[in-house]
Amino acid sequence: MKEALYWDSEVSGSAGVRAHCRLCPHECTIMNGLTGICGVRRNVDGKLYSLIYGEAASVALDPIEKKPLYHYHPGEYILSLGTKGCNFKCPFCQNWTISQDAGAHTEKITPAWAVAKAKEHKSFGIAYTYNEPFIWYEFVLDTAKLAKKAGLENVLVTNGYVNPAPLKEMLPLIGAMNVDLKSIDDGYYRKYCKGSLAPVLSTIKTAAKSCHVEITNLVVTGLNDTDEDFRKLSDWICDNAGPDTPLHFSRYFPCYEMDLPATPKETLERAQAIAGKRLKYVHLGNV
Repeated sequence: MKEALYWDSEVSGSAGVRAHCRLCPHECTIMNGLTGICGVRRNVDGKLYSLIYGEAASVALDPIEKKPLYHYHPGEYILSLGTKGCNFKCPFCQNWTISQDAGAHTEKITPAWAVAKAKEHKSFGIAYTYNEPFIWYEFVLDTAKLAKKAGLENVLVTNGYVNPAPLKEMLPLIGAMNVDLKSIDDGYYRKYCKGSLAPVLSTIKTAAKSCHVEITNLVVTGLNDTDEDFRKLSDWICDNAGPDTPLHFSRYFPCYEMDLPATPKETLERAQAIAGKRLKYVHLGNV
């Protein structure tokens, strides 16, 4: 375990010292011995600790297009690292075996190991991906600092659900982000992700001023697949991140707790046509 960043303590009488996590907008107040919503930050005798520092659930050398990032080092490969846990609870999660399983198998790595491995495989950088990288904050921050010093790029593939202060500290180290904007409707976020929309939009606007940003929208059959959904989404991106911001519409397949039919390819092509009226680069994924 490693003591976490971005938390403070609250004394609560007979309940002891509660740890108030400030990393993400959930702002979890955590009793001794328990974890927050993400499942990987625990109150131990009044101090908040990360349970996943240096714990990797997946390590791979991926094409950068798999992140997906199509307009950043195209054709190159990047060392990709992920751990376990997530601060969202999406029922359609495609990586649920690590994001929603606190018992997922991990192996120990260090920031120095990650940088050396990236160099060994001639990767241009390191991507923090597969699950939500911001809940791996302490390890990602240490690794990103070391990677940048070694001349490597850092990439985040994230749901964007992070508080402004930790985002501000991380951004100078980041070359690119892909932010998963699941819907432009706050009700969708609250019902399906157990989060809220505004912090994600704030992350995108802030990041777009600091690094290369691409956005992914998973199109789920019957949930966020109307013409109005696509219009509102592309209008917001164009007006707040710019018309050059690449947007990826990704095809949903039944997964984890959701068994709705797979998104028809025609739906994604309709989304692409609508978004293309405002955005220059609209791509389709999982097709």
